Amino acid sequence: MSGAQGVGGGKPRRTPGSVLSGLAVAVGCVLFLGGFVWGAVLYKPYTVPTDSMAPTIGKGARVLAERVDGGDVRRGDVVVFRDQVWGDLPMVKRVIGVGGDRVECCDKQGRLRVNGKVLEEPYLRSGEQASSSVFSTTVPKNRLFLMGDHRSDSLDSRVHLTDEAGGAVERGAVDARVDATAWPLGSWGTVGRPEAFKGLPGGISQPGPLGPILIAVIVGAVLILAGAAHGPIARRRSGGDARRDQAAKGKVAASG
Repeated sequence: MSGAQGVGGGKPRRTPGSVLSGLAVAVGCVLFLGGFVWGAVLYKPYTVPTDSMAPTIGKGARVLAERVDGGDVRRGDVVVFRDQVWGDLPMVKRVIGVGGDRVECCDKQGRLRVNGKVLEEPYLRSGEQASSSVFSTTVPKNRLFLMGDHRSDSLDSRVHLTDEAGGAVERGAVDARVDATAWPLGSWGTVGRPEAFKGLPGGISQPGPLGPILIAVIVGAVLILAGAAHGPIARRRSGGDARRDQAAKGKVAASG
């Protein structure tokens, strides 16, 4: 009777290794599936149809945007919004000013000013000015002044300055805040919060939970694969031990 079976040829007894492998698979499934569910609830993918946000987000890029309330949006955030005046289609722009802000362009170096503070915008293309048009506007309460990062090729709040709201969009028009670019693969990366806005009232927003979600999914996948691999490895090792035992018995018999 094999040592792997119970008395009377019952079920194979569970070894510590098999118990641990089963536990690893169970925990891995929880993390893997839980991470996907968590991500599906909080995030939504969008495709950016133009290069108005280049170089931060290129044309045709797929982004992951966290579903947020418009009231949680801060200056510097890249948001997905829908506004009837702008065409009632999902658009992606950066928040430059919030309600009560005075947004002006430009100083002698071609930079924006918000409430008199000069903005250093490292996300712009090298050598590109903050705007080719000169303007000065005060953002109405509960609205957002939005601009694309590719200033020379972006139809944004500047185009709508003569509208009743001075080109600003209602906070309620925001559907989500972009946390990362997911496609194409070479462009994968998080969309950071610019330090230039940190010193303004309200500061900048905190990154969403995309990092922990990805960690949960990756760790879960590793645990599932490691746990599933234990069975075949253990059987192969057991078969090797059995063959060595038979070979040893054969040698003993031959020498006798």
